[in-house]
Amino acid sequence: MNDRVNKAAIALPTGSEIRALTAEIRDLYEEIADYLDDDQVERMPDYFTEDCLYKVISRENHDEGLPAATIFCDGIAMLRDRIVAVRETQVYEPRAWRHFISGVRVLENNGDVIRARANFMVSEAMSDENPTMFLVGRYLDTLVRRDGKLLLRERLAVYDNHHVRRSLIVLV
Repeated sequence: MNDRVNKAAIALPTGSEIRALTAEIRDLYEEIADYLDDDQVERMPDYFTEDCLYKVISRENHDEGLPAATIFCDGIAMLRDRIVAVRETQVYEPRAWRHFISGVRVLENNGDVIRARANFMVSEAMSDENPTMFLVGRYLDTLVRRDGKLLLRERLAVYDNHHVRRSLIVLV
């Protein structure tokens, strides 16, 4: 009888609640992508918690549980440092990126902690070349709700590319 009470006390989200949450997450992903495409990387930390983890990692390393990542930021300070490095210390040819996001799915919803995933493709256009596909992969995210706003506590950008053609200087 106690099990029945406990199960009855758990409020499972309805289909409409999941659709609304998925739409909210999709809007968040598209907002972040829009800022990245518009070269406003300084806005990125606004979407992360102080204790965040941000990694861009190959599918092989992720699947094998290997820690080596192309970009690894453990905490908001490291993320901000990465942005400073992009702006002030790295020299690279001008280029433009476009982020395409699809397949947004809520994997788990435990109140204020949400696990989600989505596919991404990033194209790159160099100043003297046609656009090319730069990275393809999936986001594996843990989001939390703080003061009514969704923030990324963990973002794993797991890319499928066999290799990255050029230096990975941009946040994905």
